Amino acid sequence: MNPQAKLIFISSLLLGTTIVISSNHWITAWAGLEINTLAILPLISKSHHPRAIEAATKYFLTQATASALLLFSSMTNAWHTGQWDITQMTHPTSCLILTSALAMKLGLVPFHFWFPEVLQGSPLITGLLLSTAMKLPPITLLYMTAQSLNPAVLTGMAILSAALGGWMGLNQTQVRKILAFSSISHLGWMAIVLVYNPKLTLLNFYLYTLMTAAIFLTLNSTNTTKLSTLMTSWTKAPALSAMLMLTLLSLAGLPPLTGFLPKWLIIQELTKQEMTPAATIIALLSLLGLFFYLRLAYCATITLPPHSTNHMKQWHTNKPIPSSIAILTVLSTTLLPLSPMISPTI
Repeated sequence: MNPQAKLIFISSLLLGTTIVISSNHWITAWAGLEINTLAILPLISKSHHPRAIEAATKYFLTQATASALLLFSSMTNAWHTGQWDITQMTHPTSCLILTSALAMKLGLVPFHFWFPEVLQGSPLITGLLLSTAMKLPPITLLYMTAQSLNPAVLTGMAILSAALGGWMGLNQTQVRKILAFSSISHLGWMAIVLVYNPKLTLLNFYLYTLMTAAIFLTLNSTNTTKLSTLMTSWTKAPALSAMLMLTLLSLAGLPPLTGFLPKWLIIQELTKQEMTPAATIIALLSLLGLFFYLRLAYCATITLPPHSTNHMKQWHTNKPIPSSIAILTVLSTTLLPLSPMISPTI
């Protein structure tokens, strides 16, 4: 892709996200979401492969539907209350439609079907943007309207997301699809605590972004898209594969790694809110995710590929690890001791 075109699309993404985050009015928030959607489409379809074009089409259709629903919910609310302010979403029907629209934008169950397909058809770096940056505007809108949303609907969606994200990731061989189901499962953790403690949702999102960025950049560096390629990647970069294993275990939420921190705080918050059954169910469902993270970690570091001539040659291609990956991996594995500093502010 032309560097100038890429610069325009990335600038548009930043502009759209900034507009959504800083807006008070529903129309400006909607405009920001539309700018974001239009800016990411060329980045998804830049390879001109039929799979990429299909992914871009699916993404466009779902995001356009979600934007129309968002506009419809804000108009219904304005019709009943005379308010266009984002924080003044008080009409129950509008809140329900808004929850559906933002769930569709994010890929929460039952509106998750588009996400694995779109991620599978996108390049790895675009996949990273779809999993992290593109989720920030809808999560910001959920954060701003958290007090108006229906807790029962969100809890139901969250538990279903954690269940389906874990369950459907078990049988996959494509790394991008596994990461898509992992994203759906993490969204469940963010949604379940949203009404009770929105700051905790944001903390979970930031840490998830950190760990996912480390994984996607590592996979991009070793050019890995399938489990079979992952099995031979340790010969290219042994240190990188070892770091990938630690980051995957952190994303699974194993102590003493960073990923344990949001899960711990969310379970604590749910217990405070007398939602112990929900906390127990979502904690048990995260074991499904743990299985496929362990499978990825096993493929990355513990399996030995056949020692054919091709694989022996790869020892000569050792490259230095990019500093961005090194920094992200260190942050993805060592932030748990900061939890006493974070807990009082949440």
